Amino acid sequence: MRTRRPAGRSEAGMVTAETAVVLPVLLFVLAGAVAAVVVVGAQLRCVDAAREATRAAARGEPGAVVVALAAEAAPAGAVTTVGGDTGTVTVTVSATISPLGPLPWHVEVSATATAVREPAAAGSGAP
Repeated sequence: MRTRRPAGRSEAGMVTAETAVVLPVLLFVLAGAVAAVVVVGAQLRCVDAAREATRAAARGEPGAVVVALAAEAAPAGAVTTVGGDTGTVTVTVSATISPLGPLPWHVEVSATATAVREPAAAGSGAP
């Protein structure tokens, strides 16, 4: 037969105390997860912007159009660099982001894409 302990006052606030200890840790983990999602999202936007700009440059679009296409797909404040030689074109898109908003933590994300110039655009000399 089981015996029941009388409810005492010694454990009355244990749940509240445990929650007070664990809550800051949970908030820290949540902030880390949000920051990771923001960084990965910005990285993917840089990859997409570099690919889109490289395709345009390989078709022979002017440099201003290539940079404008990259700016549309890239995170705010991204820097686009277009280079290459007569046979290939390389576009690098990089951005500095703050994954936790106003907190002073900045992460640099970048992506580079390279493509072979199309035959009609190979002689155009566009960067």
